[in-house]
Amino acid sequence: MTTRNSLPRRLATVAVALGLLLTGCTQGGEVKDPTPVSGATFSSLRIGISFDQPGLGVAKEAGTSDGVTTGTDASGFDVDTATYIAKSLGVAADTITWVKADPVDREKLLTEGKVDMVLSTYTINDERAAKVDFAGPYFVAHQDLLIRRNDEELTGVERLEGRTLCAAANTTSAQNVLARYQGNIALVQPNTFSECVQQLVKGTVDAVTTDDIILAGFAAEPQYKGVLKVVGKGFSDEPYGIGLPKGSTLVPTINQILTNYIADGSWQASLENTVGPSGYKIPSPPTPGK
Repeated sequence: MTTRNSLPRRLATVAVALGLLLTGCTQGGEVKDPTPVSGATFSSLRIGISFDQPGLGVAKEAGTSDGVTTGTDASGFDVDTATYIAKSLGVAADTITWVKADPVDREKLLTEGKVDMVLSTYTINDERAAKVDFAGPYFVAHQDLLIRRNDEELTGVERLEGRTLCAAANTTSAQNVLARYQGNIALVQPNTFSECVQQLVKGTVDAVTTDDIILAGFAAEPQYKGVLKVVGKGFSDEPYGIGLPKGSTLVPTINQILTNYIADGSWQASLENTVGPSGYKIPSPPTPGK
């Protein structure tokens, strides 16, 4: 028999159990704290990330000095990956300096010694590898198009004739489209993809092109739900690497750290927690160093 006094307690117990069950169904695992690699002697790191890519790299600007903008409250898959690498190198999370690394500035930050590494959806290619070194890849994305949801005609890159396309400066995105489709395309290239997305919403450009995981993050933002959509026809492979100064001795060490990151489940957990809520289908992990 249930007494009047015991009923609230039993209902509360049921509510807690239901809450735990629902939490278990909707959250991914946890990014683990790695064991520092042998010989790690770093006390701090300056790491370049994007400040305005939802699910990947987002941070609040804290200040600018000597042409370097630093940030706080960093979050996203690239941030989780960078933090895991830093901890593996013996660097505590609270001693990482997050540096704003827009696409146009990534090589410059590395070649001028203003950062120790860059994790900013940084596609590995031969042109960049001539200037900087890369560890990785730690993710392989596929280039796609972001368009307005009511645009029923723009179903792929083959329908870009006469359209205005936006891609961030110093990225592979615009070059990939132009190489694959030699048509009458007007190209706009601001410094960041967030500027491209704002222009798309305003109607001053017809599409934004970059990696599908970046576009999915923007499309899932509350202000863009029901407004923008990803076409869903990826047409290139974009292997993301950790940019390092040319001649760095850290490449093999970081490749091993990335291998550990994938093997212990942290890679999957981070993606599920950061970009998973957007509905993005998480692919299989790559093999670092290949």
